[in-house]
Amino acid sequence: MVTSEAFKKVLIKYLNLEDITPSEINDNDALFGDEGLGLDSVDSIELVLAIEKEYGVKITDSKNYQTIFSSIQTLLTYINEHKK
Repeated sequence: MVTSEAFKKVLIKYLNLEDITPSEINDNDALFGDEGLGLDSVDSIELVLAIEKEYGVKITDSKNYQTIFSSIQTLLTYINEHKK
């Protein structure tokens, strides 16, 4: 099972979020938009690739992208449910 702390470290590493620590990221913060982490579409591509590389999880459910990527917690839930 992937923990929140471990996932936040992967997120920081792959997205080059050098000015933030895992403890500063709230599990329920929005990943995209003006609130929370404020990631953009380029970050989303990097994030998908990081998840595939680190956890072997492919996110192919395009209908539910908005729900899956709404927060650290929702993304982590998806990863843990689909991790082999």
